[in-house]
Amino acid sequence: MTGVAETRAAAARVAKWLVDKGRPDEAVSVLAAWAAAGPSDSEGQQLLAEALRVDPSARVAQQAFERMEGVPGNHAELDGVIAHYHAQEVARLDAEARRPSFRRAQMGFNNNIKFQDQVFHVQTEDSGLDAPHIITHLFADGGRVIKSHKRDYHEHVNRADVADFVKQLMKAQHLEMVLMLREGRFEAVIGGREIGGMTLLTEPPNVENVKKLASKKEARAEAGQAAVAEARAEAMPPPPVFEPPPPTQPSARPSVPRPEPPPASRQYFRLHVLRSLWGGPERFEPFGTEALIGRDGEVALSGEVFCHSREAMLIHKDGRLWLQDLGRGNGVFLRIRTPIELEFGDEFAIGDQLLRIEKNPMPDDGPDPAPTYFYSSPKWPSSFRVLQVFVGGVVGACVVSRGNTLQIGSAIGDLVFPDDPLVGPQHCLIEEQAGSVYLTDLTSRTGVFVRIRGQQELEHGDELLVGRTRLVVDLSPAAG
Repeated sequence: MTGVAETRAAAARVAKWLVDKGRPDEAVSVLAAWAAAGPSDSEGQQLLAEALRVDPSARVAQQAFERMEGVPGNHAELDGVIAHYHAQEVARLDAEARRPSFRRAQMGFNNNIKFQDQVFHVQTEDSGLDAPHIITHLFADGGRVIKSHKRDYHEHVNRADVADFVKQLMKAQHLEMVLMLREGRFEAVIGGREIGGMTLLTEPPNVENVKKLASKKEARAEAGQAAVAEARAEAMPPPPVFEPPPPTQPSARPSVPRPEPPPASRQYFRLHVLRSLWGGPERFEPFGTEALIGRDGEVALSGEVFCHSREAMLIHKDGRLWLQDLGRGNGVFLRIRTPIELEFGDEFAIGDQLLRIEKNPMPDDGPDPAPTYFYSSPKWPSSFRVLQVFVGGVVGACVVSRGNTLQIGSAIGDLVFPDDPLVGPQHCLIEEQAGSVYLTDLTSRTGVFVRIRGQQELEHGDELLVGRTRLVVDLSPAAG
């Protein structure tokens, strides 16, 4: 089964590469083949979903759906692509996609960014292995270059993964320029008081302010691998309560230091309740190094209707606290402190709204086989879309980004929630930069929360959202 999982992961990479190279039909065939060539589990369903996103009308994807659901029929086309895209062929294509295939240059990034009511343009280019350096230009006033950054990477041209390395370097340098603009580093240049010019940079791009949470189930940290073994999580006897010995009469013998109490009798962290619509305690003070968040756990949110009985596990190990998602309920959300990189399918919450970011479907407005052309209102370019999710998973509003940005609020934005008192007038911003999507809290009062999948380290003062219950992590010494 491990081999199937690895090949499915490779098939997903190959399909993305094929789409980028303008070969969507082949991408659909690879995805459909490996969705059906294996168990009908979440991995296979994700491949099938991606195939249908690329081409919702593809017959081979429909046959894969029928095969996975046990629906009889003529699946000859599906059997053909399964035979063609066997494991060795997928591995060959994956190796080809990863192979450095450029000498002159790789394709760079171009994005617009709005700052202080002015639209700027950031462009990042690679000069290729023959002249290994990356240049990022910041344009204003419709074409005036106000600042340029240049980095040399000649020391890395012999790396086996040089193509991926250069792509990540371009992405980071592009984002670095965007962050510096947002931080006001170029205001004097924009105002004409200084000359921008070209800056030669030798240090790696500084994008430390942008983080990526554990938003995918593949993200696992070592501490959680051993700490939440299923057998121990399902049924475990309560830890013994440490009972101190009864007081004794003083004696002339020298005192012997008392041993440290066992871990099960100590408190390593607290959770303070900021918001609860069902009552409950003001704080949770579990004993021991592990605590279950759920209706039946040590952090017992018994009245929270959107909480599973076993939602997540808190694990204290080596002086650090980890949150481990158990993948069974609606999830636990962490309030972001800095811009966060998202992936398609990630969920986030603002106020009482649950939202999900998704890739836009492939356009299907070309001619039919006749050929007959279909015309409609002009469409603006769009990088992604945001869906509103109701109780039970029902999808509500769907808004596509205008270009590479989408703003959400209660008064101003592309997606507006005027009746939610917990949503600020301009609450958050989502934008695509250098091929990645970033979520930024616009200093809202109630915050932006991203769903954690896998394991995420928690810090003192972090805020968690479970259903509509908000908790604050307390790692102060008083909790030890």
